[in-house]
Amino acid sequence: MAFHLPDLPYKYNALEALGMSMETLEFHHDMHHKAYVDNGNKLIAGTEWESKSVEEIVKGTYQAGAVAQNGIFNNASQHWNHTQFWEMMGPEGKGMPGALEKALTEAFGSVAKFKEDFAAAGAAQFGSGWAWLVKDADGSLKVTKTENGVNPLCFGQTALLGCDVWEHSYYIDFRNKRPAYLSNFLEKLVNWENVASRL
Repeated sequence: MAFHLPDLPYKYNALEALGMSMETLEFHHDMHHKAYVDNGNKLIAGTEWESKSVEEIVKGTYQAGAVAQNGIFNNASQHWNHTQFWEMMGPEGKGMPGALEKALTEAFGSVAKFKEDFAAAGAAQFGSGWAWLVKDADGSLKVTKTENGVNPLCFGQTALLGCDVWEHSYYIDFRNKRPAYLSNFLEKLVNWENVASRL
């Protein structure tokens, strides 16, 4: 199926007071995400993937251990990643639902320890990539990191929370201070209600 650029679930300036500027969202959504959509549509045209869902394309084109992923995978996975990312943030949903707080405490010892582990994973990702909170097939929660556009779909996991640590996600607002961006993301930008809904 053709990829479509989703509208942001909030206004471009809705996150400015929370540390993500209108300029960042305009560049990130309207240019970077749009490029994945446009390039992905060109690459799947006339192929076996043209009628598949983005999830099927990601899983079907992922090449474990490949030095450079193929173009279809790169664009499909980054389209999927960004679609989730916009939904995982927001000006609302700042209170953490009890069920999520309980699950994080059981898995990591405390919510604070989860945040520490998540921020450390994002900061330690060499080069471009993502930090994730995932639910494994056995139901357990864990923090992971992936390179480039690789995402939890590739490993049969459910993405509960993802943070884009490509420089285009934070350089306008935080320059080269990725740890500060990650801290701000966890403390101010995450829509915890959305995360809880993914459990």
